[in-house]
Amino acid sequence: MAGSPAFEQLDVAGRTVEVLTQGRGRPLVYLHAGDGIEPSLGFIERLARSFKVIAPSHPGFGASPRHGLRDIHDLAYHTLDLLETLELEAPVVAGSSFGGWIAAEMAVRAPARLGGLVLIDAVGIKTGGPEDRNIVDIFSHTPEALNALSYNRPPPMPAPADLAAALRIASNRESLSRFAWSPTLHNPRLRRWLHRITTPTLVVWGADDRIVAPDYGRAYAQGVPGARFELIEDAGHYPQREQPEAVARAVEAFAGVAAAVPA
Repeated sequence: MAGSPAFEQLDVAGRTVEVLTQGRGRPLVYLHAGDGIEPSLGFIERLARSFKVIAPSHPGFGASPRHGLRDIHDLAYHTLDLLETLELEAPVVAGSSFGGWIAAEMAVRAPARLGGLVLIDAVGIKTGGPEDRNIVDIFSHTPEALNALSYNRPPPMPAPADLAAALRIASNRESLSRFAWSPTLHNPRLRRWLHRITTPTLVVWGADDRIVAPDYGRAYAQGVPGARFELIEDAGHYPQREQPEAVARAVEAFAGVAAAVPA
């Protein structure tokens, strides 16, 4: 189990952001889901065996101030600013769920800035007709019900360790609702622009995802020229948490890197 993250404070175009950095090698920017970085610390540690992982808290999440940012477009441009601030040349950008949506918006705007794009059960597009619900309305569920929906084998929900941890959870929930409430977890125009993504792309999906089904992931992959779709068995909406080794190996194979043997 991963320990407490050692965040650093970074100035990104005048905005203070907390960033966790682990490992060395090819840079990989990991964009967390709507519940923050902490649930994926084990996966980040695993990726750090083969990449230099840079994991920022999005504005409004964790201890990163929101800085007046208002929507997914602001978050996409902010994260592109982060790449420039860190002088990252062609990093792999991997995003989970809400973070995958941010990554896709970045790749539509500036495909040449990314050396690889990994979408892990990403939300963000609209499939089907106006009356079709393709994404579970997570805002209408209790945390307990959402936890049950999100995993193939739902883990217990531990109580926050202290007040600081509780405040981070509250900040994450508030900010996710601000950025993704309406329309719920998608940009109605994003799908039409996926053809602009010339970045090599891997779409990874949990076979048992009950938040956004695998067919939604296949639609994402079909919209991106040359994208590859990979299903992860025995995993729900967060396959990197339930099957971290399988997802890490898929990312390593896609990026053409080998994992270091742990000491």
